[in-house]
Amino acid sequence: MIESMNLVILIASVLVVVAVFTSLISFRVGAPLLLVFLFVGLGAGEDGIGGINFDNAPLAYFIGSIALAMILFDSGFETQLRTLKIAAAPSLVLATVGVMLTTGVVGGVTWLVLDVPWLVALLFGAIVSSTDAAAVFFLLRVGGINLRDRTRSTLEVESGSNDPMAVFLTISLVELIMQGGGDNLALELLERFVLQIGLGGILGLLGGMVIVQMINRVNLEPALVPIVTLACALSLFGATSIVGGSGFLAVYVAGLYAGNSQMRMSVGVRRFQHVTTWLAQIAMFVTMGLLATPSQFGEVVIPGVILALVLVFIARPVAVWLCLMFFNFSRNDTAFISWVGLRGAVSILLAIVPMVEGVEYGQLLFNTAFIVVITSLLLQGWTIRLMARWLGIMIPPRHGPVDRIDLELPGNANQEIVVYRVHDESAVATGHRIPRWARPSLILRDGKSLRPHSAGRIEGGDQVYIITPPRHVELLDQLFAGPAEGANDVDLFGDFSFPPDTRIADVGRLYGFAVKEEDEEATVAEILERNLSGDIEPGDRVAYGMVELIVRRIDDTHEIVEVGMAVEQKPVKPKRHLPMFHSRTELLAIWKEWQRRRLREKMRKQRGDDVLDSDEIKEPTSDISGIDAAANDGGDDDIEPMRAETGQHDKS
Repeated sequence: MIESMNLVILIASVLVVVAVFTSLISFRVGAPLLLVFLFVGLGAGEDGIGGINFDNAPLAYFIGSIALAMILFDSGFETQLRTLKIAAAPSLVLATVGVMLTTGVVGGVTWLVLDVPWLVALLFGAIVSSTDAAAVFFLLRVGGINLRDRTRSTLEVESGSNDPMAVFLTISLVELIMQGGGDNLALELLERFVLQIGLGGILGLLGGMVIVQMINRVNLEPALVPIVTLACALSLFGATSIVGGSGFLAVYVAGLYAGNSQMRMSVGVRRFQHVTTWLAQIAMFVTMGLLATPSQFGEVVIPGVILALVLVFIARPVAVWLCLMFFNFSRNDTAFISWVGLRGAVSILLAIVPMVEGVEYGQLLFNTAFIVVITSLLLQGWTIRLMARWLGIMIPPRHGPVDRIDLELPGNANQEIVVYRVHDESAVATGHRIPRWARPSLILRDGKSLRPHSAGRIEGGDQVYIITPPRHVELLDQLFAGPAEGANDVDLFGDFSFPPDTRIADVGRLYGFAVKEEDEEATVAEILERNLSGDIEPGDRVAYGMVELIVRRIDDTHEIVEVGMAVEQKPVKPKRHLPMFHSRTELLAIWKEWQRRRLREKMRKQRGDDVLDSDEIKEPTSDISGIDAAANDGGDDDIEPMRAETGQHDKS
């Protein structure tokens, strides 16, 4: 028995080490890292070189559930309140209505492709209906893809919040299948939804409050605070699940509340959770790989690939478009959000549920879901950066690389110690003053400790210790960071720069271009804000006469702080104009234009009928006299009011 335990420990630790070191391959060749972890499990399984015979589905589900709960708690903890405010509405619609739409579309195709009962087909649709939070967070945060805040926030919040909905649908459909269906499926699902989602949300909020109050009030050893926090989160997950709520939603909401509250040792908790989340992802993907039997995939490869393609190119895009239509996302942003719908370990985890509960088609659904996940990670995970570039939605980074360490003060102090290593080309190193509220407390230079008043000018390579509120850290990053990629690119940011309150008339007189009369008192920032819709980012530009005004820098609230100007308008490669994913505004404009065309056509027909009737009433002696008589008898009088009426409609 002891030897067996030692062997399990050895195998598990070796698999973790192998998975970690194979991540080097992922970063080198650009492969999705989580796919590498999955292949490590497949390689160690019974059909791989490891030959490990692991077929314990309940244990795999147990490991995966704990890992997913840890991942979701960390996802909520890392989601800033500002991010939630930006994307709460579209993300929640995607996480609920979007998941149900995806379930329905994929379920219908599954019924045709796999030839299974319709309830089982819907079950498979629910299994693959949610995006993988771990995959999305990794590719967006670690992959270095810079997107507009609204698009990035929508993807992050959706990926963290749609798993509870998929879990709810999967478990509910499994129970209905085991019970032989129901008389009113929609009503039963609605009742379960209200119970699970309602309890999950309420208990998650209460649990988050309890965690914050306990950590702030109880004087624990600092090393124990992250452990207790995670243990409380897992306790909340178990307790909520026992009383019938969604434990996954509860831990996500609890993490969201705790991460945006003033909680003691929050910096240490974040560091600990980064470690445990990586470990959870490795354990989850490797376990799912071990459970799979690739030799059984032969009969489901073609159906699985077909369903994956339907999911990627039909179900997900249709669901995203219908959900985001009313939030006026651009076509390119909607297309990118639909493409970043990676399926991962969550889908494989949910595919275990039918096997554990003894559903007749359980093994078939698991194998098919595995093929769908691999196809999704290969197709979408490998092309996200290429897709972002092709759609033209990547934006310049706000600042370059920054070397920063966060240290938390003991107790409940609302301050942090931030340590910066000064970049040689940063604003501070090149002479920019540090604000009064961020005066350094200590400077390390060449291994020596110097007090700020005796250190002189800050130099590149110095280590600067600053005590500051956490909300100011992002502002300091811009001072100590290196130059952003393309920061001095004239083609990107223009030839000259101005403060945002500079009047456009003054700029026009200085550089010799005409200014509209109504813009005499307008500032360059007002001109940009008037022509750009809401979500302003660096690099956005507006043509004004013979010049272009360009957003150079913005602050954390997306207010413009520096404006550039290009004297010569250079031809810019236009963004892809997709013939799909129209927003509500575009659809309304199309409908109104169709109505105007229909009205004009109706008017033309009516005008022609009136002329014909007048010709028939008169009996001319000749063709020419008949035409003249018709004209003199009021034919033109009938036409002119019609033209006036048509003109009024056209103006409207």
